[in-house]
Amino acid sequence: MARVFTVSSSITIDVSAADAYAAVSRPEDMGRWSPENRGTADGPPTGQAVVGTSFVGRNKRGAFRWVTRCTVTAAEPGRRFAFRVHAIGRKRPVLRAPIATWEYRFEQVGSATRVTETWTDDRRSWPAFVANAFDRVATSGKTFAVFQQRNIEVTLRNLKRELELDRAG
Repeated sequence: MARVFTVSSSITIDVSAADAYAAVSRPEDMGRWSPENRGTADGPPTGQAVVGTSFVGRNKRGAFRWVTRCTVTAAEPGRRFAFRVHAIGRKRPVLRAPIATWEYRFEQVGSATRVTETWTDDRRSWPAFVANAFDRVATSGKTFAVFQQRNIEVTLRNLKRELELDRAG
């Protein structure tokens, strides 16, 4: 089976692209929607991240916890937000290596917004059999592509629920 390096999913949310972007571009808030991410240990001081902003993401899968060092690579309000994960560790992100890139695109659709979340596996130098073996141990039997597809869909549903509730409230 060929290794899958990119997965994505989209959802339409009944808010403006500017509002959806404003929520997603605050990495410290990602823990409110993601089944695995728990926000940041040191988010951007102004709330919304700009290109070059670095932050430490806190993560949890079952009993296992870890942190990642991330850097914002795209910050186009109402259009696109992206960051790359380039270090990982148990308590501090000390192991440096290309790990993954996360991207969010926002497309206005009438009065709503289509939000597309994409995960790209940046571990290109890993042989497929090593990556697949590691992935199956780290995700209880799945590849990261399959695992992240589910995470993306949960994150987008949670984001939609919260943003639409905020708008109605």
